[in-house]
Amino acid sequence: MVELLGAGEIRSLASELDLRPTKKLGQNFVIDPNTIRKIVAAAQLSPTDKVVEIGPGLGSLTLGLLEKVDQLIAIEFDQKLAVRLASTLKQKAPQKSCQILHADAMNVTQLDFEPDALVANLPYNISVPVILHFLESFPSISKVLVLVQAEVAARLVAGPGSKTYGSPSAKLAWYGKASAAGVVSRSIFWPVPNVDSALVYFQKSSTPLQTSLRAEVFRVIDGAFAQRRKTLRQALSGWAGSPDQAEQILVKAGVSPQARGEDLSIDDFIEVAKQK
Repeated sequence: MVELLGAGEIRSLASELDLRPTKKLGQNFVIDPNTIRKIVAAAQLSPTDKVVEIGPGLGSLTLGLLEKVDQLIAIEFDQKLAVRLASTLKQKAPQKSCQILHADAMNVTQLDFEPDALVANLPYNISVPVILHFLESFPSISKVLVLVQAEVAARLVAGPGSKTYGSPSAKLAWYGKASAAGVVSRSIFWPVPNVDSALVYFQKSSTPLQTSLRAEVFRVIDGAFAQRRKTLRQALSGWAGSPDQAEQILVKAGVSPQARGEDLSIDDFIEVAKQK
C-alpha cells in the first residue's frame, strides 16, 4: 500500500528541512494527490516498466509512480531532499523499493537497470537538455512524460511551419513523436508559480534513425534556428563554409535555399546533413 502526500504534509516536510523553494532549482511541488495520479496515468506505464524519475523533490510524484511500478530510480540534485526522500518512502511506501540517486541528471550515463521510461517534473531551463541527454544515453527508453511550463510544452510538441517550432521540437523528432498530454493548473503547486504547466508525452519511434548521423543533423538544426529570420542559405553558411556552399548542399537535398529552419521537417534536416 502506498500513501500519497497531501498539501499539509508537503508544507510540513519543507518546514522540517528549512526548505525555501527556489526558482533557480525549479522547486514547485505538486500538492494535490489527484493530480499526481493524473500525471502517472498520462505516463502510460505498465507495472513491469523500469522507470527513472528526475527531480523527485519531496516525493509526491515518486509515491504516485510507486503505486504503479515496482522498479524505480529517482535522481535528485538537492542532497537535503535526496536524504529526506528515503525516510518519506520508507514511511509512505514501506513495501516498495526505490533507489535514490543524488546526482546532477546531466551527468548520469549509467544506471543499475536499463530504463523503459522517463518521468520528470522539470524547470523550463533544463527540460530539453535533460530529455535529450537521457534519450541519447539510454536507448532503452521508449516513452517519456514530462511536466513543464505550458510555453515549453508548446515548443516540444510543435511541428514544422509553426511559430513555436524550433530546435527542441526538431531534435525530439529525431527520436520519435511528442504530443500534448494535458494542462496542469498552477494552483496545485506550492509555491504557486506565475504560469500554468502542461504534460508532454513522448513515444520513441519503433525504427530508430542512424545514430552516426545524429551529431551532424543536430549541428544543422542548431545552425538553422540560431537566427530564425535568416534564410537557410545564410543561416547554414557557418556550418557549410559559405553561403554559396550552403546553397549547393540545400539544392542537392531538395530544399529551397530561401527556406527557413521552421519550414523543415526532421527528414529534411537529415537530408541536408547527408549532403555535406
